[in-house]
Amino acid sequence: MRSVLVTGATGGIGRSLVEAFAREGDSVAIHYHRQEAAAREMAEAMARAHPGQRFVAVGGDVSDPEAAAAFVAEAATALDGLDVLVNNAGINRDRTLRKADLEVWRQVVDVDLYGVVHCVHAALRFLRTPGRIVNVASIIGALGNFGQSNYAAAKAGLFGFTKSLAQELGGRGITVNAVAPGFVDTPMTASMPEEARRRWIDRTPLGRFGRPEEVAACVVFLASPAASYVNGAILHVNGGAY
Repeated sequence: MRSVLVTGATGGIGRSLVEAFAREGDSVAIHYHRQEAAAREMAEAMARAHPGQRFVAVGGDVSDPEAAAAFVAEAATALDGLDVLVNNAGINRDRTLRKADLEVWRQVVDVDLYGVVHCVHAALRFLRTPGRIVNVASIIGALGNFGQSNYAAAKAGLFGFTKSLAQELGGRGITVNAVAPGFVDTPMTASMPEEARRRWIDRTPLGRFGRPEEVAACVVFLASPAASYVNGAILHVNGGAY
């Protein structure tokens, strides 16, 4: 039984990640920022569905290095160490740069990029060997998108961070990889204008948005023994929308 920490676990992809690791027989720390009740309810439901495995809710703002260090340590203590860290927490605040409030622009980078750095830095004390780090990036980091320069910059930064960290930690038996989802049916994309949804569907050869469980399956693979020689990879999960 492995110990897994999933950040941003109360969202659409996050919940699917928790469920997928639970089905693998793992114990999971369910991270939240503001949705404490949802995280605790999920932990209780998972514990009922998977007796013998441990599920704990841990809270904190990933953009605050001290808060990140605290909840990572809480997770590691509750689960007797860590084997897998999945950096899934993220936000978006879409607006063209000309119209952007630069403080809000920075908030996106603080959560989506620096938040990952903070969690990894804190987790290195606890990750066992063989360890796994999987970062959830985005198709937007590869392609860019109108009105999402902040989000694109943060997610593109994750690509370089992932590849560099893979070189730093490979010698310790810790692999570092990323998944880059295309547009996925989640609460984050539910508010997209219909015209924008149709535009992305039209450019996707599979002709639809992805499902959270499809992304989770790829994360679980990268965290598994089957991916023991995969390091520094960016796995694009986008239906062919390159």
